[in-house]
Amino acid sequence: MDRYGNRGGDSGVVAYELGDGAIAVRFADGGVYLYTVASAGASNIRKMHQLAVAGYGLNTFISQNVKDRYAKKL
Repeated sequence: MDRYGNRGGDSGVVAYELGDGAIAVRFADGGVYLYTVASAGASNIRKMHQLAVAGYGLNTFISQNVKDRYAKKL
């Protein structure tokens, strides 16, 4: 997994791994969740990829838009 940039300084996301049509996100509590096109939608996955690479806004986007629409907890 790649370390999340956390440019805002207070993110609950610590790392991520991008996949084709998916993203795995590790949160500060240690939980790792896999979001996929099937579970969260293609546009949401594209946006999550962008935010992960930018290092800003991913936790907020997840909490406001996809919440528990993950495919599975890893």
